[in-house]
Amino acid sequence: MSASYSFRNVTKVTTHVLQEMKSKGEKIAMLTAYDFSFAKILESTGIDIILVGDSASNVMAGYTSTLPITLNEMIYHASSVVRAVKRALVVVDLPFGTYQGNSKEALNSAIRIMKESGADAVKMEGGKEIIESVDRILSAGIPVMGHLGLTPQSIHKFGTYVVRATNESEAAKLVEDAHLLEKAGCFAIVLEKIPAKLGGQVARELKIPLIGIGAGAEVDGQVLVLHDMLGITMEFSPRFLRRYHNLSEEIKGAVDSYINDIKSLNFPNEREQY
Repeated sequence: MSASYSFRNVTKVTTHVLQEMKSKGEKIAMLTAYDFSFAKILESTGIDIILVGDSASNVMAGYTSTLPITLNEMIYHASSVVRAVKRALVVVDLPFGTYQGNSKEALNSAIRIMKESGADAVKMEGGKEIIESVDRILSAGIPVMGHLGLTPQSIHKFGTYVVRATNESEAAKLVEDAHLLEKAGCFAIVLEKIPAKLGGQVARELKIPLIGIGAGAEVDGQVLVLHDMLGITMEFSPRFLRRYHNLSEEIKGAVDSYINDIKSLNFPNEREQY
């Protein structure tokens, strides 16, 4: 099947462009980035969305969950990414503790991200329980992407990273929450680690784009963590992850050669000196 690139020539991906992509059936490509160098490479590929994910807590800082990363740290990563990007839509995760239960704090957190990083939108995990915060942020004109299914910020509540919404009641709540987020004005929703059939159902029922990470092929786009799909981090191997490279081995090989060249007096050679 040939790839569809109808929107590749748009100068800036906006929420409206994403809506057009869904209506015309063109899939949306999204990846994470946390620094200038990787964001610059992604931008050069024509990627549609770059997510500055709170997964930075895991892949950049070495924590075992997304919970410890702070708002200041997310703003630092987002600012680095934004400096490299002109075309892609840059979405930033609101980190744990900056929006749950207090809609005024949620708005202040979102405003700080938008003003201090220059990002295009924020992303929030949850449905009905955070809708007041979603409403308040949207009322300030800040675009919001939702996130349902497996919500890593709630890991201690669930106690496991297993597939979500496999039973009827949880599936019904997910569908209800998705409609609620769309009605509130979210421009898109990430669906994480849910049955493919349910992912397709939600994508068909909603007018806004649904981006999947382990949500099957019938949603409107896909997202992966860059470090996972490039094979930089190798400890994480869920079924939904396709590794497109093994950079971990390539980097180790390059460093081994560097060490060997130094030890054997092969680096620097005469041409590499002044």
